[in-house]
Amino acid sequence: MRVRVGSAVVSAAGCLFCLVRTAAAGPGDTVLYFSGVDLWRNGAFLHGGVVWSPWGLDNAGFSLKATVSGGDYNYISGALGGAQVQGRELKAEFLPGWRFKWDKSELKVFAGVDLQNHQLSPDDPGSKLRGKDAGLRVAFDFWTEPTPLTMFAADGSVSTIVSSYSARAAYGWRAFGRFYTGPEVQAFASENYSQQRVGLHITSLKLWNLEWSAATGYARDSDRRGSAYVRLGIATKR
Repeated sequence: MRVRVGSAVVSAAGCLFCLVRTAAAGPGDTVLYFSGVDLWRNGAFLHGGVVWSPWGLDNAGFSLKATVSGGDYNYISGALGGAQVQGRELKAEFLPGWRFKWDKSELKVFAGVDLQNHQLSPDDPGSKLRGKDAGLRVAFDFWTEPTPLTMFAADGSVSTIVSSYSARAAYGWRAFGRFYTGPEVQAFASENYSQQRVGLHITSLKLWNLEWSAATGYARDSDRRGSAYVRLGIATKR
């Protein structure tokens, strides 16, 4: 599927990058920049964003997470007699929160504004995800290293926009002293649609001053469609 991300995503990402870059001036790493792509047979998405922690990314305290994303997807509409609907999504999230740290563990919790715009073709009268909408999103990110050679990570979020949610959990072993790899499970849902994934991930691979992550596996949705999925992410600190 060809990705058609609106120019507004690119513009917003650029503005966000400049604003946080200016605000984060100071000693130590206070800003995490991240971006990624997520692909499967019936959807393709891009995202980018920043996490600003004025007291340092390795310390407990206030954090601000901002993300912009967009992409294409399709689903089967019951209201249109089983016709396939093509959707285009543009989202922005602005989430203040707090980072908690202890030993080899870290928990970040966020809550803030969720802005979305969905365009459907053909228009689906049975869907509440049509046009512009604003809501509240609550999210968390958890990371721990139970032993020197293992990790466990989990993240999730819930939005008041059609009660949508996402959740992921991953376990990994240290490989070649370079990265973690192991199984992951993921699920997300929105309105009458849901998708589940099972796969393998690579996490915390450091190359060229960037930290890389990747995953691949099998995805199946509530429309009884299945295919491989691929996810790639990069991050860097400043």
